[in-house]
Amino acid sequence: MGWAAQEHALYWVDINGRKVFRLDERGELRSWDTPVRIGSLAPRADGGFVGGTDEGLAFVDLDAARFEVFVNPEANLPDNRFNDGKVDRNGRFWAGTMDNREREASGTLYRLDPDRSLAAIDHGYRVTNGPAFSPDGRRMYENDSARQVTYVFDLDEGGQATNRRELIRFGQGDGYPDGMTVDAQGCLWIAFWDGWCVRRLSPEGELLAAVELPVQRPTSCAFGGGNLQTLYITSARRDLQGTELARQPLAGGLFAVDVGVHGIAELPFAG
Repeated sequence: MGWAAQEHALYWVDINGRKVFRLDERGELRSWDTPVRIGSLAPRADGGFVGGTDEGLAFVDLDAARFEVFVNPEANLPDNRFNDGKVDRNGRFWAGTMDNREREASGTLYRLDPDRSLAAIDHGYRVTNGPAFSPDGRRMYENDSARQVTYVFDLDEGGQATNRRELIRFGQGDGYPDGMTVDAQGCLWIAFWDGWCVRRLSPEGELLAAVELPVQRPTSCAFGGGNLQTLYITSARRDLQGTELARQPLAGGLFAVDVGVHGIAELPFAG
């Protein structure tokens, strides 16, 4: 999910439902059906979007119903798909793959440069989520949700990510770190699947705050609004049934919270 500043609108996806949603500042909600499962979507500088899908990386024009898959680096892995993705401070698009069954550690983190060249950066993920980037662009964070770990990399101007290390590993009862973003102070905001919350962490991994939610499965978060002070949070209702679903009727909903800090204006993909 992400805030498209030029449109003053929030975009997010329902991967398995094959939908893209848009909510603008006036409260107008739109949605589009998609022929592929989109795991991530980011605006392009020249219009439209770049996205990670279950068929590869694609250029997307929602209104024209165009979904142009231009590269599939894992055509030999039919059970893999692209999941979460974001644009860094230099206009490069980063997206990770995962085993759709969430069994094998077959996921890879990729970097797509503006010239459309693709590089495999890191391997061995079960469920990739993120990434997120420090305000100065010199740090990159990535989650392996299934392993309950958040990694941090050093990132240089050329897009080389090095020195991967664990920022923090979560445990029983914490939930699974899912989608995330960074605020203007450089702190991480991570949505926790099965954690009923979004947590704010310092760049050193110290827990600073938590936004408790009435839903079990928050999935991602992004800053938006005119001053980028609203934290938007998506959630899922997947696999929730019976009494579990009855006690959280808002599961699958979108939430908006004023958390008292500002986000950072995200760049479009420069390619």
